[in-house]
Parts: sequence; structure tokens; C-alpha cells
Amino acid sequence: MSTVDRGAGLRQMLNKVPEVTLYFWVIKVLCTTVGETASDYLAGNLNLGLTNTTFITAAALVATLVFQFRVRRYVAPVYWLGIVLISVVGTQITDNLTDNAGVSLVTTTIVFSIILALVFAAWFASERTLSIHTIFTTRRESFYWLAVLFTFALGTAAGDLSAERLKLGFWVSALIFAGLIAAVAGAHYGFGLNAVAAFWIAYILTRPLGASLGDYLSQPRADGGLGLGTTVTSALFLSAIVLVVAFLTVTRRDVTETAVPAPAAPEEILVVAHKTAATPALLEAIRARAARGPARFHLLVPNPAEHAELTEAERRQKHLEGEHVLALALPLIDEVAGGASDGSVSFRHDPMDAIEEALQAGSYQGIILSTLPRSVSRWLHVDLPHRVAHLGLPLMTVIAKDRSAGAVIEELVSSARA
Repeated sequence: MSTVDRGAGLRQMLNKVPEVTLYFWVIKVLCTTVGETASDYLAGNLNLGLTNTTFITAAALVATLVFQFRVRRYVAPVYWLGIVLISVVGTQITDNLTDNAGVSLVTTTIVFSIILALVFAAWFASERTLSIHTIFTTRRESFYWLAVLFTFALGTAAGDLSAERLKLGFWVSALIFAGLIAAVAGAHYGFGLNAVAAFWIAYILTRPLGASLGDYLSQPRADGGLGLGTTVTSALFLSAIVLVVAFLTVTRRDVTETAVPAPAAPEEILVVAHKTAATPALLEAIRARAARGPARFHLLVPNPAEHAELTEAERRQKHLEGEHVLALALPLIDEVAGGASDGSVSFRHDPMDAIEEALQAGSYQGIILSTLPRSVSRWLHVDLPHRVAHLGLPLMTVIAKDRSAGAVIEELVSSARA
């Protein structure tokens, strides 16, 4: 988050999970492959049996999650150890049901789909978001890890169903799931599929993709694999995970950071706007709030990008657009607020994520949300005011009187860029 402020800022870690980058998906697939091969190695090669292996890995997972919940920020080795272990446990939950209890893969696939849907429903009902960009409370982190567990269990059931019961084979199954992930990416980038929905669908599909790859590498040639064995396959993928996690630990390329506004004596009011940042309706609302008592206003401009996946050049361009909005709007807000204002452009394009990160970083006593009319407002279409009200702070929603209000700021920004 880039901040325009009259005081110095501090750096604060916000999120308990990594940023979703290429590294994230690489390690995720590696972990899902290890979940398949390590489970087979422990149960078969070491003769521990499925039940004993489940107890051992579940105990290790619980111990790791205790450390994960106790740390106050994302720590790559702890987090990814948890993912490796939960991938093994998720695999074993499905294997126990199918191999020991005789439950069909069709049934386990359906049941885990329902359970995962219920977890997501409870998470959204409680938090009004399923975004992983704002996992900074114990309750959200609990929902997150519960969802991850059942994505692995569901992915195992769906992968085994396609590879074994449907007789597709390991390599064909891997290609099918890779194609489905590509289709999700295409729906997100090309047709506007919600970023949160796209993430979780892809997250589920990486489990059977990794499992199919693991089986293809480890299973005997007679069964359609390459015959490397579970020992070699597990060692190769665990080594790759260690190397990538070590790289991320040193470079911190998957860490979320934000600037913390300097504290002030008056009440801190968060003003959230983009195209309406300099409109008369918002300025009048700020003037009215300033007249009621001492207040300091922080203008938050969510990143103008339509989605989060941008090239560096596109990211700089969109960020520059947000900076132009700040440069144009802050003098007007200063005038009506008596000079007590500053602002920032969020790294997040999703306004809810941007607001929650700002609230986590600073101490605010109220929110003013400014948006275009319902006919053209994307924020109103996703029920942003209701979701923000759920955060528990006093909220004032300011809706521009007509759609031309957004055109004014767009014209000014274009002129400033020229």
C-alpha cells in the first residue's frame, strides 16, 4: 500500500498466509504430490499401516498448527510444513473411508463436497468474505485450515475416482485436471469469474493434479506409472519444497506488508473512494463529519485494476492512476476537513480486502464509503456497504447522484497523466 502522509509510517505484517504468486502454486502442487506419495510410503514401505500412519501424521499436524496459530505473522517454514502434513492427513481421511470402511469414492466425493460447501457457508456467514488476503484473526485462520483440510480430502476422492474407478489412468487424469485449472484461469481472466471463487476452485483441483502426477511417477510401469517408487518420488518433491521455501524465507517474496498511518489525537475516519473521490457529495459528507468534532481523514483508494494478476508495467500504471486520484482529491478534502487528511493507494484491487487491511493496520473510529449510483457501481452490486457494516464500525455510505460523477475524476486523472 502506497501512502501519502505527513508523518512517517511503520511496517507491519498483516496476513497469516502467503501471497498468491507463482511460487504459491508451485509449492502447492509439490505438497499435494507429497501428500499422495508420502502417505503410501509411510503406510506401505515402512509397514506402519494406514491407521497408524493416520494417527502419527495427525498428531504431527496438530503440533504444527499449534505453532502456526501462535505466530503473529506468516512464517514460511511453519506454514508450508502445515500444508505438507495436512495434505497427507487429507489423503488418509479419504483412504481410511474407502479402504478400511468400504465407502465408495462416489460417496466420499459427494460427502466432502457438501462438507466443504458448509465450511465455506459458515465462513462467509461469520466473516462476510472468503478471501485469503485478510487471514489475521484466529477465527478466520480456523476456517481457512478447516477448508484446506477438506479441499485435500475432496481432491483425493475426486482424483482417485477419475484415475481408478473411471479407468482414465494417472497421466490422462493429470492432463484433465490441468485442463480444468486452465479453464478456471481462463474464466477468471477472460470472463470475470470472481477471484475468490477462482482461487478455491483451482485450490481444490491442484490436489488431484498433484496426486495423479505423484502416482504416475511412483507407481510400477505395469500399473501405468514410471516406477520411481514412493521413496524416490517423496524425496525428490520434499527436496524441491525445502529449496523453494528456503528461497521464499530469504527473499520474502510471498509476504504481505503494508504501511501503517501515524497515529493522531482526533478520531481517525477511513474514507474509501475511487471515481467519486472528488465529488461534491463526498466532500459535503466529510465537511459534516468534521463539523461534529475533531477528526482526521484517511482517503483509501483501492487499486483501480479489475483483477490482481497484472504485469509489473500494468501494476505500476494502475498504481499511478490511484496516486493521481489522491493528488487531485486530497487538496479538496484538506479544504473541507481543515487540513486533517492523508491518503494511500491500496495494493488490493478488491475494496473489501483493501478496507480490512487498512483497518488492521490503523486505528479507525468510523468509515465513509463513497460509490457511484447503483446502475453503474460495481461496489453496490457486490453489496459492499452491507459487508463493510458487518465490520462493526460506524459507516456512512455516500452515493453519487448520477453516473457522470465518475467521469469527472476520470477526466481529471487522464489530464494529469497527459
